[in-house]
Formats: sequence, structure tokens, C-alpha cells
Amino acid sequence: MHSPSPRSLVDLPIRRLNRGDLVPCADLCEDRGWPRDEHRWGLLLSAGTGYGIDAPDGKGLAATCLTMPYGSDVIAVGMMLVAGRYARQGIARRLMRHVMETAGDTPLTLYATEQGQPLYEDLGFSPVGRSERVGGRFEAIGSGGSPSVSAAAAPSSSAVPASGLPSSASSVTTRPAAADDLQAMVRLDLPVFGADRTHLLARLPAFSDRLQVAQEHGELVGYAALWPSGQAEVVGPLIARDTATAQALVAALAATTDRPLRADVDARHKELLGWLTEHGLEPLSRTTVMTYGIPDLPGDAARRFAPLTVATG
Repeated sequence: MHSPSPRSLVDLPIRRLNRGDLVPCADLCEDRGWPRDEHRWGLLLSAGTGYGIDAPDGKGLAATCLTMPYGSDVIAVGMMLVAGRYARQGIARRLMRHVMETAGDTPLTLYATEQGQPLYEDLGFSPVGRSERVGGRFEAIGSGGSPSVSAAAAPSSSAVPASGLPSSASSVTTRPAAADDLQAMVRLDLPVFGADRTHLLARLPAFSDRLQVAQEHGELVGYAALWPSGQAEVVGPLIARDTATAQALVAALAATTDRPLRADVDARHKELLGWLTEHGLEPLSRTTVMTYGIPDLPGDAARRFAPLTVATG
């Protein structure tokens, strides 16, 4: 079939996506070499707003983009995907301009790949940080520095830190989240992200394979989720008072699965990245955090270790 000209491609209509688009969205992910992730798309389309361009050849979607509002303070942009057969023909720019026009004066943020960063810079986005993706099989480390029993065999909730954790974590207890933890999670999350994310956090129990909280003396000081993506399990979001608490949460989540882990860690948290490397995870890729309309992300980066997904921040 004759490929449409670039002019006709950028004139294609943009429509709102819905849950009926889960399979085409997953197909587009697969087309670009990403995990299909219908599970993640289900969350994103229920909590956020998806935009798409139907492929002119009638075969699914030519492009997608997703926006996730955090109150009225900022909108996270993600899942900017263009089918390989329509790449470099202006569709991504058209879709991104549409998102920017729809957002109006509300600031935007996104995670840019190396390939996508020049487009976002051209549209006025500025780099404000970096995220490091790591992945692999988490190995519990014994006191002698060598791998101990499999993480999947370790207890899932304990007041005693898992092997390899610093003594400063000894007073932190991690346990599976309960229904009445949501309000405390929202109170912790609000200053960390500088925006109300109740609509997203309320969906985490159903979305996650595991949702873990950390407490000290009865006070919630961190939380983290584990959710499936392809053959791996993703750790995110990861919100914690300090690095030791973040480590305790990761170790507890790792103890519940024998699948490889993956996480997108804020590059400022070098201690956590080093600890993950020591426990078997390897660097996979990196993305650049960018903003439009604000000089930096709101909130407290010191407690923001990993996003739910780079599609939402």
C-alpha cells in the first residue's frame, strides 16, 4: 500500500483513547520493542487521558500519548509512541503540540529518551534531572557479603531489616499495605510530589501484585508497589523517608517474587543505585526528566526514589 505523504500524516485527526483501545495500545508498544503492558495501559487510561491517531492503513494506532494530571498543579506526559512505519514524519510533534494546547497554562513534565529529547527541547521543554533504569534478579546478601538464601524465600514483613540492609533501618517495619493505609499514604505523598495524587494511589492496591508500607513507631515513613511488566516485576512508586527505608521496602518486595525486578531510580539517589547493583541489578537505560512551564519538579526529591512508571512520573 502506498505510504501517505508527511503532509497527510500530520493532518490526521487526534481522538481520545478509551479502554476499548487496550489491545491496539499494547500492539503499538510491541511494535516499538516495549513489553505489551495491557495491564499498565488499563491503569493509565482509567486514571489519565489518552490521545491517539488511527493508522491510515487501518492497522491499529499510528501514535499514542498519555497525560496524567496531578491536581491542577502539573500534568505528567508519557507513552508517546509512534508506529515504526510512520516514524520521523511529524506525528509525534503534532500529538505533542495538541497535548500542550490542551494543557493550556498547566505546567508539564515528562521522561525523555535520548531519541525523543531533541523534539521536546525544540518544543520548549528543559532538562531538570535524570532517571536510571536498572533490572535483573535481586540477590539477598548475607552478612559476609555473599549471596544468601533466595529473596523469594525471605519473610515478607518484619521489624528486622533484610540481609544486607544498614543498621539504621533496624527500627523500620515493612508490611503489606492495608485498606486503612490509603489516607496516610496520601499524606506522605503530597509533599513528596507537591500535588494531590489520590486518584492514582487509590488504584494501586488493585493494580499492584504487592503494595508494601514502611513504618517506624507507628508512623508511615514510606511505601512501594510491585507490578507486572512483561517477564519482569517493576518496583514503583518508591517513596521513602531515607535510603535505608527505600532499601527495606525493595528487599521486602523482592522477597515476594522470583521474577526479575526493574526500577527507574532518580539518578540523585546514588546510594540506592549502588545498593541495587550490589544486589544483582544492572544498568539498562536512562531517561532525562524534563519540564515545561516550571523551572523544576515540585515536591521533595530527597524522598522521591522511583516513579510508578516513567509514563506518569
